[in-house]
Amino acid sequence: METEGILLGMGNPLLDISAVVDDEFLQKYDIKLNNAILAEEKHLPMYDEMDKKFKVDFIAGGATQNSIRVCQWMLQKPGATSYIGCIGKDKFGEVMKSDATSSGVNVHYFEHESVPTGTCGVCIVGGERSLVANLSAANCYKVDHLKKPENWALVEKAKFYYIAGFFLTVSPESIQLVAEHAAANDKIFMMNLSAPFICEFFKDPQEKALPYMDYVFGNETEARAFSKAHGWETDNVEEIAIKISRWPKASGTHKRITVITQGADPVVIAEDGKVKLFPVPVLPKDKLVDTNGAGDAFVGGFLSQLLQGKPIEECVRAGNYGATVIIQRSGCTYPEKPDFN
Repeated sequence: METEGILLGMGNPLLDISAVVDDEFLQKYDIKLNNAILAEEKHLPMYDEMDKKFKVDFIAGGATQNSIRVCQWMLQKPGATSYIGCIGKDKFGEVMKSDATSSGVNVHYFEHESVPTGTCGVCIVGGERSLVANLSAANCYKVDHLKKPENWALVEKAKFYYIAGFFLTVSPESIQLVAEHAAANDKIFMMNLSAPFICEFFKDPQEKALPYMDYVFGNETEARAFSKAHGWETDNVEEIAIKISRWPKASGTHKRITVITQGADPVVIAEDGKVKLFPVPVLPKDKLVDTNGAGDAFVGGFLSQLLQGKPIEECVRAGNYGATVIIQRSGCTYPEKPDFN
């Protein structure tokens, strides 16, 4: 199978500034665990404070980039994946570029001259995480960069596309362009609900992209936020997954499949009006280091099998494997080689 450039991701590349913090720090900056938000004015001093007060790890991140890197690691075929997003021309940008490239991902960043590389504060307490993203340069991505021949060539070459919902806040035009290309060429277009605030406050661009989505990923909190935003009177994750899968499609070539993770509870897969549940391997509590990147890693593992034409059971097994590896380590990092067969 020809794998070079088979998967293209687009998103917000952020350098994760990750640290185990304390409850006092969370309260000071009004941060809730198991959440993801965009930084406001009140959050801006937190990044320096994290660096001064706690032991900090710097890791190339951003939801889509995490998934692409995990998929690339699972495949062990350099250049199988590509990634597009915006960084700054600065030290953090260089760290990000070398980290992603050494992972085997073919990155085509738009490098902004004057805006710094985006960062994401990853605050960990008791193994649970909360994300506060200061998008900076990631927020400056422009569709003109995508239209350049050398970048559009990545779109042409790919057969699968994955974009986290966070990119809806930055460049819905770029998403639409890729979505329409996928539909017109019988390719697979996939997105993630990503966070409750996306479902609530970016409902219009999300709805515009939804008819093109062949796979919709998310977790149970996001699924419930989506249901609430659309006035569906149900909190039942399985019902919500079916409703999302039945949302009208732009192209009839592929049916839509909804994939909802629920932490340690079973993965919900909805297709053809039916739900299948897949159990998640049990991890002893003492092995849990940090849940940051677990959902991204699940998607990365899932995609690594999907683009090889494997059945959904194998995709979920690989997704669970990817997530299990990542939550036993700090940040979205992994050993040199996967132990998956």
